[in-house]
Amino acid sequence: MKKYDVLIVGGGMVGASIACALGGSELSVGVIELRMPAPFDHSQAHDMRVSAISLASENILRNVGAWPGLQNKRLCPYRRLKTWEVDADRAATEFNSADIGEDHLGHIVENRVIQLGLLEQLRQCANVDLICPADITGIDYAAGASIITLADGQQVFGRLLIGADGAQSKVRSQVGIGVHSWDYEQHALVASVTTELPQQDITWQQFTPTGPLAFLPLSGHQGSLVWYNTPAEARRLLALSDEAFLAEAQSRFPDCLGGITGLLGRAAFPLRRQHAQQYVKEGVALVGDAAHTIHPLAGQGVNIGLLDAAALAEVLLDATRAGEDITGKEVLGRYENQRRNQNLLMMQVMDSFYRLFSNDHLPLKLLRNLGLGAAGKLGPARNRVMRFAMGLEGPMPELARR
Repeated sequence: MKKYDVLIVGGGMVGASIACALGGSELSVGVIELRMPAPFDHSQAHDMRVSAISLASENILRNVGAWPGLQNKRLCPYRRLKTWEVDADRAATEFNSADIGEDHLGHIVENRVIQLGLLEQLRQCANVDLICPADITGIDYAAGASIITLADGQQVFGRLLIGADGAQSKVRSQVGIGVHSWDYEQHALVASVTTELPQQDITWQQFTPTGPLAFLPLSGHQGSLVWYNTPAEARRLLALSDEAFLAEAQSRFPDCLGGITGLLGRAAFPLRRQHAQQYVKEGVALVGDAAHTIHPLAGQGVNIGLLDAAALAEVLLDATRAGEDITGKEVLGRYENQRRNQNLLMMQVMDSFYRLFSNDHLPLKLLRNLGLGAAGKLGPARNRVMRFAMGLEGPMPELARR
């Protein structure tokens, strides 16, 4: 039986980030992942699953050594973000990285590219083992002595069990941590498209009564459309022929996108808010989607997951240097104290935006447009919001700093 100080279930972006952050330490680390992501080739079309990576997340990926692996593949920096409801010229807010002395606001990166960059770095860490492909058939949780059974009969022991295995976390379920959850009355339809215009440096979002329309720039002549809508409308749009879908998208999305020349793929998924009742117990910690799922309105889901990873890794490294028991509730509680309230605040902010904008109530509509127009003219307040969204304001782990 393989034995590890830290056993991470889930080798996605968040789990692999923790492993890389613990690389080179005294801790032995095992990472269990169901399957490897497909190899990357520059000739491939962009994946539909992309993330808007903030500066704080970029710093984390740089500090754990994974950023060069992303740069060697592909990513798209964006320097501006524009948001409006009715009038894109007079009642809009535009954020520009130059206003706060930064080169960019963030990057749009395919999730697979991020994971591959992290796994490449992980393999260079002598104290980290990647157990993949590996299908988990059983989790026997005990404080400080958990055992995971794999489909091939292999068993793996971990003093500290970390659940980085997504919203339907087996770890969270098996260790008896409940969740508070509710469904948004929205689905997100994501479409990967080709455009007449080459790579852009702006991402934009238009609010509508049924949900926002968003455009995320990708490298070359490709982009990602995100269409938030009612479940019934999302199903109707998915059922359209490619030609009919492109025609409807072109009529709904603003001219700043340029012409849409092709559809590479589309998919829709329901939106759900979920928050674990606690992040830690003796010998176990939850991170990323295993601990929380958030409305993707502002693209913060992956970013707060990477902040979880950085905070937990730093707590474990500090405790190891101090000779403390990393499986103890006192040590793990430091991570929970850092992240749970911060994540809850972000979730509440996103919920407020969802309730404020996802309706056609005339008085609220007038106030929304006045607010968006005024926000565009309030430089200091706008810049403060920009820095907060980029992860440059508020408490953060050292790994998230330059």
